Amino acid sequence: MKKPWSYVLLGGLVAGTLDIVYACTFWYLRRGVMPRRVVQSVASGLLGDASFTGGWPTALLGLVLQYFIATSMAVTYYLFARRWTELAQRPWTFGPLYGLLLYFIMNYIVVPLSAANPGSRNLTWVLLSIAVHAFLIGLPIALFTRPAMQADTRITLSAA
Repeated sequence: MKKPWSYVLLGGLVAGTLDIVYACTFWYLRRGVMPRRVVQSVASGLLGDASFTGGWPTALLGLVLQYFIATSMAVTYYLFARRWTELAQRPWTFGPLYGLLLYFIMNYIVVPLSAANPGSRNLTWVLLSIAVHAFLIGLPIALFTRPAMQADTRITLSAA
């Protein structure tokens, strides 16, 4: 049996990967933006516009930050689910709701407080980003939380 944290970390890895693949694909198809610049935009939260002149080191920093943030989101969900088991019992309901919460926290609290420029307000980008947060970030985190909770022998889940 795997340890609970391995599922939580895997949930963060999956959510982070789906999110960055979405962003890279969207901006490449929309404006020909290369993936390196997309991950540099993540690093701009710490470095501001300097991230775009830092080459591969700032791109790597952006990728590390991407996975750190996604993993933090997964850990947070898991910790709340340990207190409120309904989160793990109903991942198809609470995962997307968590993703929507994450969208608003990231776009209306985290990004404005960071050194990054405001995100795009392109309607297509915004609507797809909301859906991505719900179904490609929140949902996978919730789905991986369920086996993490089942692997934690101190927690009993009722059948859902």
